[in-house]
Amino acid sequence: MQQTAIQQEIAEVKEAVSQVLAHAKKLGASSAEASMSRTRGLSVETRHGEVETVEFNQDGGLGISLYFGQRKGSASTADLSPQALKRTVEAAADIARYTSEDPHAGVADASWLEFNPPELDLYYPDSISTEQAIVLCAAAEEAAFAEDSRITNSEGASFSTHQGLKVYGNSHGQLVGYPSSRHSFSCVVIGEAGDDMQRDYSYTVARRYADLLDPRQVGREAARETVARLQPRKVPTQKVPVLFRADIASSLFGHLVSAISGGSIYRKSSFLLDKVGQQIMAPGLTILEKPHLNQALASSPFDSEGVKTRDLAVIEQGILTTYLTTSYSARKLGMASTGHAGGIHNWLVQHGSEDLLALCRQMGKGLLVTELMGQGVNTVTGDYSRGASGFWVEHGEIQFPVAEVTIAGNLKDIFMNIVAVGNDVDRRGGVHTGSVLVSQMQLAGD
Repeated sequence: MQQTAIQQEIAEVKEAVSQVLAHAKKLGASSAEASMSRTRGLSVETRHGEVETVEFNQDGGLGISLYFGQRKGSASTADLSPQALKRTVEAAADIARYTSEDPHAGVADASWLEFNPPELDLYYPDSISTEQAIVLCAAAEEAAFAEDSRITNSEGASFSTHQGLKVYGNSHGQLVGYPSSRHSFSCVVIGEAGDDMQRDYSYTVARRYADLLDPRQVGREAARETVARLQPRKVPTQKVPVLFRADIASSLFGHLVSAISGGSIYRKSSFLLDKVGQQIMAPGLTILEKPHLNQALASSPFDSEGVKTRDLAVIEQGILTTYLTTSYSARKLGMASTGHAGGIHNWLVQHGSEDLLALCRQMGKGLLVTELMGQGVNTVTGDYSRGASGFWVEHGEIQFPVAEVTIAGNLKDIFMNIVAVGNDVDRRGGVHTGSVLVSQMQLAGD
């Protein structure tokens, strides 16, 4: 029943997008593209079992870009009434008449587009009531307090369930759409030992509500993470191996995404300029993009410009194979679009057979990083410097928590010095990676 209803809704939205494009053509636009989305859902936050926030939302929006030759005008609206949509098209047309020509502007080439998107099994709506959500949040907090007496306070638990749809169309005759859902749950608690207080959290997210971790498990994990951080020490300034835990390691590859994006390349603002075909990472490292994994959180049959997404080896045995382009940056660079308008789609960092504890043993002595702070990363030069906390490892075993240190290096060296990737893969985002061991970085402490 729900599948039938969402397909009817998609058909209605497709009709609206079709009318918007027709109106753009009537106004004389040589080409146009439009996207419309609708989302609805529930968010609940509790603290100490008391309800702090309950939000129901039902949102939508349309964005349109139209072109008079190479002159572009864009407009958007949250009012989806026929009259508002018509006014939005007219506003975009008015803007286009006053913009300068850009030889690289325009709708994505027809040969790049996805006209028959694959079904990726992304839609699993679930009717969770407010009362149920409150019970779930309370269960997580209760489990956290019961886990350890040093858990003395809570910053709350939150539950979110959302579903929606996305439709895209353009003047090449493409008109495609798909529904999706996302459910998540998190818990944040505070622990005390002597004069020291620490906070940490745990969370779970999935397309299907049934795939979420039990809230009690989330609460217990939040408690364990918090307690483990209590009474941290500083360590001396030195050069040591650094092990990025899986949930933190994804940020390293996020810097790679920025550095190889088409926009950074054509602006010549990347330390990886002119590096396609060259070794930029450790020889054993391969990163695959798999946009069509069923139910994965970053799966998509097409990007935000309607360009088809496809399997891609971004890094092959340490060699950079491609930049990530939108239609605009592709034209600037003389390439075809790689389907990355709007971001990446399920990066799979190939890993070995070792778990986190095995990587600690391999490291011997060094820092296990479980939190990063600050934004000290320069993708123009590759310079990397961030505040960190985690655990000191000696003789291959975790010894004590560490706080108030800085780790630094250059991303060129960091990428080349990756010696192992663990099998503890975190799949809760767009980058699926295990823990990452870097052979040496500068650690600034006492």
